[in-house]
Amino acid sequence: MTGLTIEDRVLKVIATSKRVPIENVHPDSSFESLGIDSLDRLNILFDLESEFDIEINDEEAKQVQNIHEMIEGVTHLVQAKTDSSPTE
Repeated sequence: MTGLTIEDRVLKVIATSKRVPIENVHPDSSFESLGIDSLDRLNILFDLESEFDIEINDEEAKQVQNIHEMIEGVTHLVQAKTDSSPTE
C-alpha cells in the first residue's frame, strides 16, 4: 500500500465497499450521490477501521456528512495513532 495517501486509501475502501468504480468516488462526493445509505456507511466504517487499524467513535461517525469529512476524520485518527505509538 505504499505510495497511496490516506485520501487515496479512503476513496478505495469506499469504492470497494460500495462496489462502484474508483473514478466515481471523489473527496467532494456526497453520500447521497454515491447511493450510500446508513447501512453502507456502517460497513464502510468497519472497512476503514480494518484498513487503517484505527477505532472510529460511533457518535463522531454519525456527524460525518460527506466523503471529505470522512477523509479528514480518518486522517486525524491515523495521525493521533502515529503520534501516540512508541518510537522503538
